Amino acid sequence: MKIVQKKKSGTSISYDVTATASDVEQVLNQAHIAFANSMGMQPEPNKTVAQVAKERMGINDLDAIVRNAAAEMLVPMVLDKKNVVPAFMPTLIGEGELARGRDFRFHLDVELKPEYELSSYEPVHIEVPPFSVDESLVDAEIAKLREGYTSYVKDEDADPDHVLAAGDYAKMTLKVERDGEPVKGLNAEGRIYAVGAGHMPAGFEEEVVGMKVGETKSFRFDAPDFDEDMNEIAVPHDATVTITELLREEAPEIDDAWVRRSAPMFKNAEEFKANIRKNIEVQARESYKSYVRQTAVSELSKRFQGKIADEVYEQMMRQLRESIQRDLQQEGKTWDQFVEESGGEQSISMMLMLQARELLVQGYALDAVFRHFGLTVTDHDIEQVCHTMNPSVPPKQLHEQIRQNGQGFALRESAERFKANEYIVEHADIVEVA
Repeated sequence: MKIVQKKKSGTSISYDVTATASDVEQVLNQAHIAFANSMGMQPEPNKTVAQVAKERMGINDLDAIVRNAAAEMLVPMVLDKKNVVPAFMPTLIGEGELARGRDFRFHLDVELKPEYELSSYEPVHIEVPPFSVDESLVDAEIAKLREGYTSYVKDEDADPDHVLAAGDYAKMTLKVERDGEPVKGLNAEGRIYAVGAGHMPAGFEEEVVGMKVGETKSFRFDAPDFDEDMNEIAVPHDATVTITELLREEAPEIDDAWVRRSAPMFKNAEEFKANIRKNIEVQARESYKSYVRQTAVSELSKRFQGKIADEVYEQMMRQLRESIQRDLQQEGKTWDQFVEESGGEQSISMMLMLQARELLVQGYALDAVFRHFGLTVTDHDIEQVCHTMNPSVPPKQLHEQIRQNGQGFALRESAERFKANEYIVEHADIVEVA
Protein backbone atom coordinates (compact mmCIF):
# COMPACT_ATOMS: atom_id res chain seq x y z
CA MET A 1 0.00 0.00 0.00
CA LYS A 2 1.38 3.40 -1.03
CA ILE A 3 0.24 6.37 1.07
CA VAL A 4 1.00 9.98 0.17
CA GLN A 5 0.20 12.72 2.67
CA LYS A 6 -1.20 15.64 0.70
CA LYS A 7 -1.65 18.26 3.39
CA LYS A 8 -2.02 18.82 7.10
CA SER A 9 -3.85 21.83 8.42
CA GLY A 10 -4.83 22.17 12.04
CA THR A 11 -6.58 18.97 13.06
CA SER A 12 -7.02 17.43 9.61
CA ILE A 13 -4.82 15.41 7.25
CA SER A 14 -5.43 14.32 3.65
CA TYR A 15 -4.04 11.17 2.07
CA ASP A 16 -3.90 9.84 -1.48
CA VAL A 17 -3.66 6.06 -1.30
CA THR A 18 -2.92 3.27 -3.75
CA ALA A 19 -3.96 -0.16 -2.49
CA THR A 20 -2.07 -2.88 -4.32
CA ALA A 21 -3.76 -5.85 -5.96
CA SER A 22 -2.59 -7.89 -2.96
CA ASP A 23 -4.31 -5.44 -0.56
CA VAL A 24 -7.50 -5.67 -2.61
CA GLU A 25 -7.37 -9.46 -2.56
CA GLN A 26 -6.95 -9.40 1.23
CA VAL A 27 -9.92 -7.14 1.99
CA LEU A 28 -12.23 -8.92 -0.46
CA ASN A 29 -11.43 -12.24 1.22
CA GLN A 30 -12.03 -10.68 4.64
CA ALA A 31 -15.34 -9.27 3.41
CA HIS A 32 -16.34 -12.74 2.18
CA ILE A 33 -15.76 -14.15 5.66
CA ALA A 34 -17.70 -11.30 7.27
CA PHE A 35 -20.60 -11.95 4.89
CA ALA A 36 -20.58 -15.67 5.72
CA ASN A 37 -20.62 -14.92 9.45
CA SER A 38 -23.50 -12.46 9.09
CA MET A 39 -25.54 -15.04 7.14
CA GLY A 40 -24.72 -17.93 9.47
CA MET A 41 -22.96 -19.83 6.66
CA GLN A 42 -20.72 -22.64 7.90
CA PRO A 43 -17.45 -23.34 6.03
CA GLU A 44 -17.14 -26.48 3.94
CA PRO A 45 -13.90 -28.42 3.36
CA ASN A 46 -12.05 -27.53 0.15
CA LYS A 47 -14.60 -24.84 -0.80
CA THR A 48 -14.28 -21.06 -0.78
CA VAL A 49 -16.90 -18.80 0.75
CA ALA A 50 -17.87 -17.71 -2.76
CA GLN A 51 -18.46 -21.32 -3.83
CA VAL A 52 -20.61 -22.04 -0.77
CA ALA A 53 -22.58 -18.81 -1.32
CA LYS A 54 -23.25 -19.79 -4.92
CA GLU A 55 -24.38 -23.32 -4.03
CA ARG A 56 -26.57 -22.36 -1.07
CA MET A 57 -27.81 -18.90 -2.01
CA GLY A 58 -27.45 -18.70 -5.78
CA ILE A 59 -24.95 -15.79 -5.57
CA ASN A 60 -22.85 -15.78 -8.73
CA ASP A 61 -20.64 -12.77 -7.88
CA LEU A 62 -20.02 -12.41 -4.15
CA ASP A 63 -17.35 -9.77 -4.80
CA ALA A 64 -20.01 -7.44 -6.20
CA ILE A 65 -22.10 -7.80 -3.04
CA VAL A 66 -19.25 -7.17 -0.57
CA ARG A 67 -17.28 -4.65 -2.67
CA ASN A 68 -18.27 -1.58 -0.64
CA ALA A 69 -17.65 -3.33 2.68
CA ALA A 70 -14.25 -4.51 1.43
CA ALA A 71 -13.28 -0.98 0.37
CA GLU A 72 -14.15 0.34 3.83
CA MET A 73 -11.72 -2.20 5.30
CA LEU A 74 -8.90 -0.32 3.58
CA VAL A 75 -9.55 2.80 5.68
CA PRO A 76 -8.30 1.45 9.05
CA MET A 77 -5.32 -0.09 7.27
CA VAL A 78 -4.23 3.41 6.21
CA LEU A 79 -4.80 4.84 9.69
CA ASP A 80 -2.81 2.02 11.25
CA LYS A 81 0.12 2.38 8.88
CA LYS A 82 0.29 6.13 9.56
CA ASN A 83 -0.34 5.65 13.30
CA VAL A 84 -3.21 8.13 13.16
CA VAL A 85 -6.26 8.07 15.45
CA PRO A 86 -9.28 9.83 13.87
CA ALA A 87 -12.04 11.71 15.64
CA PHE A 88 -14.37 9.57 13.55
CA MET A 89 -13.86 7.12 10.68
CA PRO A 90 -13.24 9.06 7.45
CA THR A 91 -15.18 8.45 4.25
CA LEU A 92 -13.31 6.73 1.44
CA ILE A 93 -13.46 8.53 -1.93
CA GLY A 94 -12.51 5.94 -4.53
CA GLU A 95 -11.35 6.20 -8.13
CA GLY A 96 -13.00 3.46 -10.15
CA GLU A 97 -14.15 0.06 -8.88
CA LEU A 98 -12.52 -2.25 -6.37
CA ALA A 99 -11.70 -5.47 -8.27
CA ARG A 100 -9.33 -8.40 -7.93
CA GLY A 101 -6.08 -8.34 -9.87
CA ARG A 102 -5.61 -4.58 -9.98
CA ASP A 103 -4.67 -1.61 -7.83
CA PHE A 104 -7.33 0.60 -6.27
CA ARG A 105 -6.79 4.32 -5.71
CA PHE A 106 -8.68 6.39 -3.18
CA HIS A 107 -8.56 9.58 -1.09
CA LEU A 108 -9.08 10.15 2.63
CA ASP A 109 -9.70 13.34 4.58
CA VAL A 110 -8.96 12.52 8.21
CA GLU A 111 -10.09 14.64 11.15
CA LEU A 112 -7.72 13.87 14.01
CA LYS A 113 -9.00 12.92 17.43
CA PRO A 114 -9.08 16.08 19.56
CA GLU A 115 -7.30 16.45 22.87
CA TYR A 116 -9.36 17.59 25.86
CA GLU A 117 -8.44 18.57 29.40
CA LEU A 118 -10.05 17.85 32.75
CA SER A 119 -10.89 20.39 35.41
CA SER A 120 -8.80 18.39 37.89
CA TYR A 121 -6.41 15.48 37.89
CA GLU A 122 -6.71 14.82 41.60
CA PRO A 123 -7.64 11.25 42.68
CA VAL A 124 -11.33 10.44 42.28
CA HIS A 125 -13.50 9.50 45.24
CA ILE A 126 -15.85 6.55 44.72
CA GLU A 127 -18.06 4.34 46.87
CA VAL A 128 -18.45 0.66 46.00
CA PRO A 129 -19.86 -2.42 47.75
CA PRO A 130 -17.27 -4.85 49.17
CA PHE A 131 -16.34 -7.81 47.00
CA SER A 132 -18.27 -10.99 47.71
CA VAL A 133 -19.22 -14.22 45.97
CA ASP A 134 -22.90 -15.06 45.73
CA GLU A 135 -23.10 -18.64 47.00
CA SER A 136 -26.27 -19.16 44.97
CA LEU A 137 -24.05 -19.01 41.87
CA VAL A 138 -22.09 -21.99 43.17
CA ASP A 139 -25.31 -23.91 43.82
CA ALA A 140 -26.61 -22.99 40.36
CA GLU A 141 -23.39 -24.17 38.69
CA ILE A 142 -23.58 -27.52 40.49
CA ALA A 143 -27.25 -27.86 39.52
CA LYS A 144 -26.32 -27.11 35.90
CA LEU A 145 -23.59 -29.73 36.07
CA ARG A 146 -26.01 -32.33 37.42
CA GLU A 147 -28.42 -31.49 34.61
CA GLY A 148 -25.65 -32.00 32.06
CA TYR A 149 -25.08 -35.53 33.38
CA THR A 150 -28.78 -36.39 33.50
CA SER A 151 -29.60 -39.93 32.40
CA TYR A 152 -32.91 -41.58 31.55
CA VAL A 153 -33.95 -44.69 33.44
CA LYS A 154 -37.02 -46.87 33.38
CA ASP A 155 -39.85 -45.36 35.40
CA GLU A 156 -40.81 -48.28 37.60
CA ASP A 157 -43.70 -46.33 39.13
CA ALA A 158 -45.30 -45.37 35.81
CA ASP A 159 -48.97 -46.25 35.28
CA PRO A 160 -49.07 -49.01 32.61
CA ASP A 161 -52.12 -47.29 31.08
CA HIS A 162 -50.39 -43.90 30.87
CA VAL A 163 -50.71 -42.33 27.43
CA LEU A 164 -47.81 -40.28 26.09
CA ALA A 165 -48.11 -36.52 26.38
CA ALA A 166 -45.80 -33.52 26.00
CA GLY A 167 -43.10 -33.63 28.66
CA ASP A 168 -42.89 -37.43 28.78
CA TYR A 169 -39.78 -39.46 27.99
CA ALA A 170 -40.09 -42.81 26.29
CA LYS A 171 -37.93 -45.53 24.79
CA MET A 172 -39.10 -46.63 21.37
CA THR A 173 -38.24 -48.80 18.42
CA LEU A 174 -38.34 -46.55 15.38
CA LYS A 175 -38.41 -47.37 11.68
CA VAL A 176 -38.73 -44.57 9.11
CA GLU A 177 -38.72 -44.90 5.30
CA ARG A 178 -38.83 -42.45 2.43
CA ASP A 179 -39.97 -43.84 -0.91
CA GLY A 180 -39.45 -47.32 0.53
CA GLU A 181 -35.85 -46.68 1.55
CA PRO A 182 -34.72 -46.48 5.21
CA VAL A 183 -33.90 -42.95 6.36
CA LYS A 184 -30.40 -42.79 7.80
CA GLY A 185 -30.36 -41.93 11.50
CA LEU A 186 -34.09 -42.55 11.99
CA ASN A 187 -34.06 -46.32 12.38
CA ALA A 188 -33.15 -47.55 15.84
CA GLU A 189 -34.09 -49.81 18.71
CA GLY A 190 -34.12 -48.36 22.20
CA ARG A 191 -34.22 -44.76 21.00
CA ILE A 192 -34.91 -42.25 23.81
CA TYR A 193 -37.51 -39.72 22.76
CA ALA A 194 -38.66 -36.53 24.50
CA VAL A 195 -42.31 -35.97 23.60
CA GLY A 196 -43.08 -32.36 22.67
CA ALA A 197 -39.42 -31.26 22.50
CA GLY A 198 -39.65 -30.64 18.76
CA HIS A 199 -37.00 -33.18 17.78
CA MET A 200 -39.28 -34.56 15.06
CA PRO A 201 -41.78 -32.86 12.71
CA ALA A 202 -45.20 -31.91 14.07
CA GLY A 203 -46.93 -34.70 12.11
CA PHE A 204 -44.79 -37.31 13.83
CA GLU A 205 -45.44 -35.78 17.26
CA GLU A 206 -49.20 -35.79 16.70
CA GLU A 207 -49.17 -39.52 15.99
CA VAL A 208 -46.98 -40.46 18.96
CA VAL A 209 -48.99 -38.48 21.51
CA GLY A 210 -51.57 -40.83 23.05
CA MET A 211 -49.63 -44.07 22.54
CA LYS A 212 -49.01 -46.52 25.42
CA VAL A 213 -46.19 -48.85 26.39
CA GLY A 214 -46.32 -51.98 24.21
CA GLU A 215 -48.33 -50.27 21.47
CA THR A 216 -47.14 -50.35 17.84
CA LYS A 217 -48.38 -47.81 15.32
CA SER A 218 -47.68 -47.25 11.61
CA PHE A 219 -48.40 -43.87 10.04
CA ARG A 220 -47.30 -41.35 7.44
CA PHE A 221 -45.98 -37.87 8.28
CA ASP A 222 -44.48 -34.97 6.31
CA ALA A 223 -40.88 -33.84 6.89
CA PRO A 224 -39.31 -30.67 5.44
CA ASP A 225 -36.77 -30.86 2.61
CA PHE A 226 -35.56 -28.67 -0.26
CA ASP A 227 -36.02 -29.02 -4.01
CA GLU A 228 -33.29 -28.36 -6.57
CA ASP A 229 -34.07 -24.61 -6.47
CA MET A 230 -33.63 -24.60 -2.67
CA ASN A 231 -37.36 -24.06 -2.08
CA GLU A 232 -38.65 -25.75 1.06
CA ILE A 233 -41.03 -28.63 0.36
CA ALA A 234 -42.87 -31.25 2.44
CA VAL A 235 -41.86 -34.86 1.76
CA PRO A 236 -43.98 -37.81 3.03
CA HIS A 237 -42.29 -40.41 5.24
CA ASP A 238 -43.62 -43.75 6.51
CA ALA A 239 -42.99 -44.63 10.16
CA THR A 240 -43.56 -47.60 12.42
CA VAL A 241 -43.18 -46.89 16.14
CA THR A 242 -43.27 -49.24 19.12
CA ILE A 243 -43.23 -47.76 22.63
CA THR A 244 -41.15 -50.08 24.83
CA GLU A 245 -40.71 -48.16 28.11
CA LEU A 246 -41.63 -44.99 29.95
CA LEU A 247 -38.57 -43.21 31.31
CA ARG A 248 -37.78 -40.61 33.92
CA GLU A 249 -34.89 -38.18 34.27
CA GLU A 250 -32.30 -38.97 36.89
CA ALA A 251 -29.64 -36.40 37.80
CA PRO A 252 -26.61 -37.74 39.69
CA GLU A 253 -25.58 -36.66 43.14
CA ILE A 254 -22.20 -34.99 43.07
CA ASP A 255 -20.65 -37.25 45.69
CA ASP A 256 -17.28 -38.95 46.09
CA ALA A 257 -18.32 -41.91 43.93
CA TRP A 258 -19.41 -39.61 41.07
CA VAL A 259 -16.15 -37.65 41.29
CA ARG A 260 -14.12 -40.90 41.08
CA ARG A 261 -16.01 -41.84 37.90
CA SER A 262 -16.36 -38.50 36.15
CA ALA A 263 -13.67 -36.17 37.56
CA PRO A 264 -10.84 -38.40 38.81
CA MET A 265 -8.37 -35.48 38.86
CA PHE A 266 -10.02 -34.42 42.15
CA LYS A 267 -9.70 -36.34 45.41
CA ASN A 268 -13.32 -36.11 46.46
CA ALA A 269 -16.57 -34.17 46.07
CA GLU A 270 -15.50 -31.52 48.54
CA GLU A 271 -12.38 -30.68 46.53
CA PHE A 272 -14.39 -30.74 43.28
CA LYS A 273 -16.97 -28.29 44.64
CA ALA A 274 -14.21 -26.08 46.07
CA ASN A 275 -12.73 -25.86 42.57
CA ILE A 276 -16.10 -24.78 41.15
CA ARG A 277 -16.32 -22.07 43.80
CA LYS A 278 -12.76 -20.94 43.03
CA ASN A 279 -13.53 -20.59 39.31
CA ILE A 280 -16.70 -18.64 40.05
CA GLU A 281 -14.74 -16.41 42.44
CA VAL A 282 -12.16 -15.68 39.72
CA GLN A 283 -14.93 -14.68 37.30
CA ALA A 284 -16.71 -12.66 39.99
CA ARG A 285 -13.52 -10.81 40.88
CA GLU A 286 -12.94 -9.89 37.22
CA SER A 287 -16.51 -8.57 37.03
CA TYR A 288 -15.97 -6.65 40.27
CA LYS A 289 -12.76 -5.06 38.96
CA SER A 290 -14.60 -4.04 35.80
CA TYR A 291 -17.36 -2.52 37.93
CA VAL A 292 -14.84 -0.53 39.99
CA ARG A 293 -13.09 0.70 36.83
CA GLN A 294 -16.43 1.77 35.35
CA THR A 295 -17.42 3.57 38.56
CA ALA A 296 -14.08 5.40 38.63
CA VAL A 297 -14.23 6.55 35.02
CA SER A 298 -17.84 7.68 35.45
CA GLU A 299 -16.69 9.91 38.31
CA LEU A 300 -13.68 11.10 36.31
CA SER A 301 -15.86 12.07 33.33
CA LYS A 302 -17.57 14.74 35.46
CA ARG A 303 -14.36 16.74 35.11
CA PHE A 304 -14.47 16.73 31.29
CA GLN A 305 -14.12 20.14 29.65
CA GLY A 306 -14.80 20.97 26.03
CA LYS A 307 -17.30 20.63 23.21
CA ILE A 308 -17.60 17.48 21.13
CA ALA A 309 -18.19 17.97 17.40
CA ASP A 310 -21.59 17.02 15.99
CA GLU A 311 -19.95 14.68 13.44
CA VAL A 312 -18.39 12.67 16.28
CA TYR A 313 -21.74 12.36 18.04
CA GLU A 314 -23.44 11.28 14.82
CA GLN A 315 -20.93 8.55 14.07
CA MET A 316 -20.99 7.19 17.61
CA MET A 317 -24.79 7.07 17.54
CA ARG A 318 -24.64 5.30 14.18
CA GLN A 319 -22.22 2.73 15.58
CA LEU A 320 -24.46 2.13 18.59
CA ARG A 321 -27.48 1.73 16.32
CA GLU A 322 -25.64 -0.76 14.10
CA SER A 323 -24.54 -2.71 17.18
CA ILE A 324 -28.14 -2.93 18.39
CA GLN A 325 -29.29 -4.05 14.94
CA ARG A 326 -26.69 -6.86 14.90
CA ASP A 327 -27.84 -8.02 18.33
CA LEU A 328 -31.47 -7.93 17.21
CA GLN A 329 -30.63 -10.00 14.13
CA GLN A 330 -29.07 -12.68 16.33
CA GLU A 331 -32.17 -12.65 18.55
CA GLY A 332 -34.48 -12.93 15.54
CA LYS A 333 -36.07 -9.53 16.20
CA THR A 334 -36.73 -6.70 13.77
CA TRP A 335 -35.85 -3.05 14.29
CA ASP A 336 -39.55 -2.15 14.23
CA GLN A 337 -40.22 -4.57 17.10
CA PHE A 338 -37.39 -3.02 19.09
CA VAL A 339 -38.71 0.48 18.42
CA GLU A 340 -42.18 -0.49 19.62
CA GLU A 341 -40.81 -2.16 22.78
CA SER A 342 -38.60 0.85 23.52
CA GLY A 343 -41.27 3.53 23.30
CA GLY A 344 -40.71 4.80 19.76
CA GLU A 345 -37.95 6.30 17.62
CA GLN A 346 -37.74 9.50 19.67
CA SER A 347 -37.09 7.52 22.83
CA ILE A 348 -34.42 5.44 21.09
CA SER A 349 -32.74 8.55 19.66
CA MET A 350 -32.57 10.08 23.12
CA MET A 351 -31.14 6.86 24.55
CA LEU A 352 -28.50 6.65 21.81
CA MET A 353 -27.55 10.29 22.26
CA LEU A 354 -27.05 9.86 26.03
CA GLN A 355 -25.06 6.64 25.54
CA ALA A 356 -22.93 8.27 22.83
CA ARG A 357 -22.08 11.22 25.05
CA GLU A 358 -21.24 8.97 27.99
CA LEU A 359 -18.92 6.77 25.91
CA LEU A 360 -17.23 9.69 24.19
CA VAL A 361 -16.68 11.74 27.35
CA GLN A 362 -15.34 8.76 29.27
CA GLY A 363 -12.94 7.91 26.43
CA TYR A 364 -11.67 11.47 26.10
CA ALA A 365 -11.28 11.76 29.89
CA LEU A 366 -9.11 8.63 29.93
CA ASP A 367 -7.07 10.02 27.02
CA ALA A 368 -6.44 13.14 29.09
CA VAL A 369 -5.27 11.08 32.08
CA PHE A 370 -2.96 8.98 29.89
CA ARG A 371 -1.43 12.11 28.37
CA HIS A 372 -1.27 14.17 31.60
CA PHE A 373 0.60 11.55 33.62
CA GLY A 374 2.86 10.46 30.76
CA LEU A 375 1.66 6.85 30.81
CA THR A 376 2.92 4.30 28.26
CA VAL A 377 1.70 0.94 27.02
CA THR A 378 3.69 -2.23 26.39
CA ASP A 379 2.90 -5.35 24.38
CA HIS A 380 1.81 -6.90 27.67
CA ASP A 381 -0.75 -4.10 28.15
CA ILE A 382 -2.07 -4.62 24.64
CA GLU A 383 -2.34 -8.38 25.12
CA GLN A 384 -4.14 -7.81 28.43
CA VAL A 385 -6.79 -5.85 26.52
CA CYS A 386 -6.93 -8.63 23.92
CA HIS A 387 -7.67 -11.09 26.72
CA THR A 388 -10.56 -8.96 28.01
CA MET A 389 -11.93 -8.72 24.46
CA ASN A 390 -11.93 -12.48 23.86
CA PRO A 391 -10.57 -14.75 26.62
CA SER A 392 -11.02 -17.84 24.42
CA VAL A 393 -8.33 -16.72 21.93
CA PRO A 394 -4.63 -16.55 22.94
CA PRO A 395 -3.79 -12.82 23.38
CA LYS A 396 -0.77 -12.88 21.07
CA GLN A 397 -2.83 -14.54 18.34
CA LEU A 398 -5.69 -12.05 18.68
CA HIS A 399 -3.22 -9.14 18.71
CA GLU A 400 -1.75 -10.36 15.41
CA GLN A 401 -5.20 -10.87 13.86
CA ILE A 402 -6.26 -7.34 14.79
CA ARG A 403 -2.98 -5.90 13.50
CA GLN A 404 -3.35 -7.73 10.17
CA ASN A 405 -6.90 -6.40 9.82
CA GLY A 406 -5.59 -2.85 10.11
CA GLN A 407 -7.16 -2.21 13.51
CA GLY A 408 -3.89 -1.83 15.40
CA PHE A 409 -4.50 1.88 16.02
CA ALA A 410 -7.86 1.14 17.64
CA LEU A 411 -6.32 -1.59 19.79
CA ARG A 412 -3.57 0.77 20.94
CA GLU A 413 -6.19 3.36 21.87
CA SER A 414 -8.08 0.73 23.87
CA ALA A 415 -4.86 -0.29 25.65
CA GLU A 416 -4.03 3.33 26.50
CA ARG A 417 -7.49 3.93 27.91
CA PHE A 418 -7.39 0.68 29.88
CA LYS A 419 -4.02 1.69 31.33
CA ALA A 420 -5.41 5.12 32.28
CA ASN A 421 -8.46 3.49 33.84
CA GLU A 422 -6.31 1.20 35.96
CA TYR A 423 -4.19 4.21 36.97
CA ILE A 424 -7.14 6.21 38.29
CA VAL A 425 -8.42 3.15 40.20
CA GLU A 426 -4.96 2.56 41.69
CA HIS A 427 -4.83 6.16 42.95
CA ALA A 428 -8.53 6.55 43.78
CA ASP A 429 -10.02 7.17 47.20
CA ILE A 430 -12.23 4.08 47.39
CA VAL A 431 -14.72 3.62 50.20
CA GLU A 432 -16.51 0.28 50.59
CA VAL A 433 -20.16 0.70 51.49
CA ALA A 434 -22.15 -2.35 52.54
